[in-house]
This record gives sequence, C-alpha cells and structure tokens, in this order.
Amino acid sequence: MGSAKLNEMDAREKFESLLKHYGPVFLGLLVLVLVVHDVFGTHGYLAMRRTQNEIHKVEAGLDQLNKENLQLEQEVRELKTDPHKIEKIARDELGLAKPGEVIIKIPLSQQLPQSPTAKH
Repeated sequence: MGSAKLNEMDAREKFESLLKHYGPVFLGLLVLVLVVHDVFGTHGYLAMRRTQNEIHKVEAGLDQLNKENLQLEQEVRELKTDPHKIEKIARDELGLAKPGEVIIKIPLSQQLPQSPTAKH
C-alpha cells in the first residue's frame, strides 16, 4: 500500500509540475482559439458584419422599390383622373390627333437633341 501512495504522490507532483510549466501556454492557446472563433466563426464578428451589409443592401433595395411603387401609384392616379395626361399619351405614344390636326413625324436622325429642362 505504501508504494501505491508513493506512485500517486509522484503522479500528482508530475501533474502539478506539468500544469505549472505548461498551464499558461495551454491557457493562452485556449484564449487564442476562442478569439479566433469569435472573429472567424459561423456566428463571429465577420459573419455578423456580412449579415449587416446584406441587411443594408436589402433595405436600400426595399426603399428603392417603395419609391418606384409611389411613383407608379401617382401615375395610375393621374391616368384615372387627369384627362390631359391621357391626351398626352394618346398624342405622344399612339400618334393620335384631334379632328382637323395634322401629325408630322420627324425621323430621329433629323431631330435636335432636347435639353433636360424642356417640357414635353
């Protein structure tokens, strides 16, 4: 029984010696692994930044679609209520004219460029 206790004490001393010697290294490696996981892991910092960027892109796209939707709603409202808008479309796009009017079409190659502030 004495030798078993002696072996147990030797093993314990060896373990404590190894822990004293390699403990800080082991602890440092553990902290390094945790930091790397927090930065590069599946739910880490970089993944979070990527997700936030995607959210911002989707929100920007949604804002753009909402603006387009409002413009289309305005155009539909005008088409339902503004006879001048309907007449403009009939004249410009369909080439219709009132009785007694003559339409003269100028080829695109001979048209002068219009300034962006010109009214249609």
